[in-house]
Amino acid sequence: MVAISPQMPDINLKLVQEKGYGFDILFDAKNEYTDQLNLRFVLPPQLQKIYGGGGIELPKFSGDDSWSLPMPGRFVIDASGVVRYSEVNPDYTYRPEAEETLAAMKAR
Repeated sequence: MVAISPQMPDINLKLVQEKGYGFDILFDAKNEYTDQLNLRFVLPPQLQKIYGGGGIELPKFSGDDSWSLPMPGRFVIDASGVVRYSEVNPDYTYRPEAEETLAAMKAR
């Protein structure tokens, strides 16, 4: 299992260490991989202002001034590269339940 995030590697490493995750978080610089999957979106200016006013400076966390984020998604891909399960939601406030993903992993 692996996670992919646009957060800077040092932030990802700290998260893995603090939470005791048993998997790595890979760095998707400038959301380039997410963009290839057509899962990247740019926050509208009014939302950028709200985030920035609340102390959430995406450029600081991602090292990229684009104010872009990946759509939250989970994928189960087998050893031959076949996608066996996927869930993506354009509503970035929604996160799929881990149990569904784990069940899909166990079923393969």
